[in-house]
Amino acid sequence: MRHDIDLGGVLISPFVAYVLAALAIMVLLRFGFSRIRFSRYVANPPLAEAGIFVCILALLIVLF
Repeated sequence: MRHDIDLGGVLISPFVAYVLAALAIMVLLRFGFSRIRFSRYVANPPLAEAGIFVCILALLIVLF
């Protein structure tokens, strides 16, 4: 997916598509995190979720 995305004549960087895909995956993971009470297992849940988001984004960029 390393091609620019054309939206009505406006070129969008592929990085934006990767961020949106990682955001969608993270929304799904947050539902799972709430069911297993993820916040009980980490000291700072927002920081842990941000780290997981960055890892997902990096994996998407490397794999696709």
